Amino acid sequence: MGSAEYQPLLLGLDSHSRIPDLSSVVIEEFLEHRPVAVRWWPRLVGWESRLLWLLSGSSIIVSIFNYMLSFVTLMFTGHLGALELAGASIASVGIQGLAYGIMLGMASAVQTVCGQAYGAKKLAAMGIICQRAIILHLGAAVILTFLYWFSGPILVAIGQSASIAEQGQIFARGLIPQIYAFAISCPMQRFLQAQNIVNPLAYMSVGVFLLHTLLTWLVVYVLDYGLLGAALTLSFSWWILVVVNALYILLSPSCKETWTGFSMKAFKGIWPYFKLTVASAVMLCLEIWYNQGLVLISGLLPNPTISLDSISICMNYLNWDMQFMLGLSAAASVRVSNELGAGHPRVAKFSVVVVNATSILISIVFSAIVLIFQVGLSKLFTSDTEVIEAVSSLTPLLAVSVFLNGIQPILSGVAIGSGWQGVVAYVNLATYYVIGLPIGCVLGFKTSLGVAGIWWGMIIGVLLQTVTLIILTVRTNWDAEVVRAAERLKKSADEENLDLVVDI
Repeated sequence: MGSAEYQPLLLGLDSHSRIPDLSSVVIEEFLEHRPVAVRWWPRLVGWESRLLWLLSGSSIIVSIFNYMLSFVTLMFTGHLGALELAGASIASVGIQGLAYGIMLGMASAVQTVCGQAYGAKKLAAMGIICQRAIILHLGAAVILTFLYWFSGPILVAIGQSASIAEQGQIFARGLIPQIYAFAISCPMQRFLQAQNIVNPLAYMSVGVFLLHTLLTWLVVYVLDYGLLGAALTLSFSWWILVVVNALYILLSPSCKETWTGFSMKAFKGIWPYFKLTVASAVMLCLEIWYNQGLVLISGLLPNPTISLDSISICMNYLNWDMQFMLGLSAAASVRVSNELGAGHPRVAKFSVVVVNATSILISIVFSAIVLIFQVGLSKLFTSDTEVIEAVSSLTPLLAVSVFLNGIQPILSGVAIGSGWQGVVAYVNLATYYVIGLPIGCVLGFKTSLGVAGIWWGMIIGVLLQTVTLIILTVRTNWDAEVVRAAERLKKSADEENLDLVVDI
């Protein structure tokens, strides 16, 4: 495009003008012409930041409060006793964490395809894609049910003590209804987020969380139903979330173009979509299971109850931070997938830069909070002096992990929005399991570091993964990604032929 064609845009954007909201077409044209004057960068960053926070603000609330359902449950069970907390923690990590990783990973395929479909204005296909995802998720839930039911022997087989495994099985069996709630809720939430419908999701999540807190207090403290009662209450709360999400999709005018009713077309072309789903699940599962696996391994250290309690408490705070960053990650995924689907590679790239800079600044603040309030954070979970001291000794490492969380999840969100799940799965496998995990085991079991050594292995693995993702992102040809997004949508957006074409 020559300078003569670009002149009207330059005249329209004088030094006192404001770049129009949601004007990706204008921004794409503006960024295409180099160099961009320095005076425009604050306005460009402000425009992208506004879009980012419109999406991520509510996405963060959804992510945090969905996670807080389990967080609050563990806080209540922690006051039942150290053994109950250890059992609930090991079940949450080794069993529930496994299912959550699979469901969340599979749902990221919905983010990729629905996000790009929305950007390309191929709205009719989005509801079919969501239905396909729910079908596959329910199939996975049936298989996972056996894992929950036989969780006791499984926990013993991987080295947990009989008493901890017994409590873990009680808790896990109470979470069986939750698996099926996961299977429906995860795709529905990604379906809504891909359309930039995030505020209603936030209201629902906060409302369900408040109700869940009240119900858990009633069941555990007033009715004294113990560990099983706490688990069943968590399952019930997730089903409430499913119902309100479904009612919004079915009744809201916002979804009338993207949800046109249940259709048998969801069963057509399910195999190609399944391949993208598997790649998505493997990518996130390798990441989520790594953290969960560290908790399981800590149960093999001397004094397993203290080791489990201390690393579980720290991991819960790390997961809390992760939920915040996953909200930003979801926003990054939506922004990138929408812009690639719309054919705006430069806006997609610019969005990546802004969201990463934002998340790094936030992570610095969070790391400082962890260091300042290290004793108080442990007392929220337990009154055991030995556990409090163990948690306090781990908080400097927790602060380092919180900082790395300011980069790594965001880059993973970019990968999801771009459809790179298969590549990132290999990166996660190498950095976490080939490098980080062995180093952590050596430091944890062969030195005096113990739990801290296991955590150091995690830091090394995450650092290597982050560096690799940075290199991958910097070297990306965004124009080529636009072409790939168009190819991926070519058939998925066709109501008569909904086969999903993917290049994994």
